[in-house]
Amino acid sequence: MQTIENPQDYTGRYDFSDKQFAAACKLIPGGVNSPVRSFKGVNGSPIFITGAEGAVIQDVDDNQYIDYVGSWGPMILGHANPHIIDAVQNIVPLGLSFGAPTDRETCLADFICDRHKNMEMVRLVNSGTEATMSAIRLARGYTGKKRVIKFDGCYHGHGDSLLVAAGSGAVTQGIPGSGGIPEELANLTTVVPYNDLKATEVVFEKFDDIACLIVEPVAGNMGCVPPQEGFLQGLQKLCNENDVVFIVDEVMTGFRVHKGSAQTLYNIKPDLACFGKIIGGGMPLAAYGGKKEIMKKLSPLGDVYQAGTLAGNPIAVTAGIATVEQLTTKTYEELENTACYLEQGIKRLFEISATPLSINRVGSMLTLFFMPKAPTNFAEAQQYDKKMFDAFFHEMLENGVYLPPSPYETWFVSTSHTKEMIDLTLKAVETTLNKIKTG
Repeated sequence: MQTIENPQDYTGRYDFSDKQFAAACKLIPGGVNSPVRSFKGVNGSPIFITGAEGAVIQDVDDNQYIDYVGSWGPMILGHANPHIIDAVQNIVPLGLSFGAPTDRETCLADFICDRHKNMEMVRLVNSGTEATMSAIRLARGYTGKKRVIKFDGCYHGHGDSLLVAAGSGAVTQGIPGSGGIPEELANLTTVVPYNDLKATEVVFEKFDDIACLIVEPVAGNMGCVPPQEGFLQGLQKLCNENDVVFIVDEVMTGFRVHKGSAQTLYNIKPDLACFGKIIGGGMPLAAYGGKKEIMKKLSPLGDVYQAGTLAGNPIAVTAGIATVEQLTTKTYEELENTACYLEQGIKRLFEISATPLSINRVGSMLTLFFMPKAPTNFAEAQQYDKKMFDAFFHEMLENGVYLPPSPYETWFVSTSHTKEMIDLTLKAVETTLNKIKTG
């Protein structure tokens, strides 16, 4: 698979994908098990995948693509990383699930706590949604208060308290929130513009029932939008001064933007933090953790209940350990160099083609915005040129580059993206921009 070449034009390029999608639509709502996969937001139908290796993904029609989705973030080391595959294959014969403790759970918890100064205790769960909704419940139980503060366009999973003014797939599908969420519960979530510290201060002055504030330290669900200087530090100060639990959602940024995640990169100390994606190495695994005094409120020590049959699954935890133990300081230096090379190459193509585009990048996360100036919040991100984005997405796919089918998602660079692959990507961007410009 690593011998990726520019695709050949031929009749029936997506025949089998189209047939499999039609079959899936008869049995699965929308034909997919997560909405953004449907390609509905780009007026298309999805490609069905048969396998992947390194930074290359292959569909059922034997088309190969340079992959910048990376399973939406977990594949920081690329697909089918040999060390992870070996670790999983060695452990599988011992059993798939025990519903009982294993020493591997403690090992992964130690990795997380060791790399994050404020993480004193950790609870493993199965998904990012479980991590964030459990952290919210824990914050409410710890403080005895009810209100949640979140930021417009930040997506923290599909928990009822958090699927309010979410970004990512919810907006791509044209659904700003969700049916099925009681108004009474939604009213306990107050939404503030991202990167607006003054507006947050006003909310803190207005309400005295705030249990917690949750934030993506680098927004990744309105496209990659970094925090402005002082924003995260200001939020931490507000929370500390008002006895509000400061929750940092690192499901996407955890182990992605820095060896010690975004909280280390931006020198903040959350009371609780949520992790996912990378810590599972591609398997269903997530975690939340933080200060011992808060975490001890969890059952069986305290009265805040949260449980899971497959929590700490031995196969998932093994994949997570095999991933995290490979993430050295050198790894992040290589990722920075590769992502920077891609970013600078795209910027040069903007200038040459005189196309009104912009780009944001934090480490190995980046987003191409179809607007002259990169956004700092969700309201600005929504001003993108949809027609241009849709055309760009489909042309890049035709040129062998697999991108997120949404303007509100982030591209992910892995250690498997070689210079040759980046050069092929830049050539595809050049070809695509020229084709769009000429209509």
